[in-house]
Amino acid sequence: MAIQSVGNIHDILNRYDAKGWTKSAEMNPVTDYKWVEELDGLNPTPQSKGSETFGDFLANSINDVNQLQNKANESIQKLVTGENKNIHETMLAVEKAEIAFKSMNQIRQKVLDAYREVMKIQV
Repeated sequence: MAIQSVGNIHDILNRYDAKGWTKSAEMNPVTDYKWVEELDGLNPTPQSKGSETFGDFLANSINDVNQLQNKANESIQKLVTGENKNIHETMLAVEKAEIAFKSMNQIRQKVLDAYREVMKIQV
């Protein structure tokens, strides 16, 4: 269930010159990453200036969801092979990954809906 295209997100954003149109959307890493820290204690890596573009934020968020899914897959494999006998930890890892993935899909849908609404506006 892991996202296979995480490594290509920067290539896609660079190909469509996403850096140019996302520079004005600066994110505050202190407040914008709280949900990630609550999920699994992941440490985000914001830029050294304390602000980042929307494209960077998007790529980091997708990478964090992918890490949660990879941890869930590893936990399942350990349970199946007998390395770990604690089914509760496995279920927690799977649920965290599922909630993060569903949240990411809902945010994606909201962004697409907003884009469609903006495109309907007549100039």
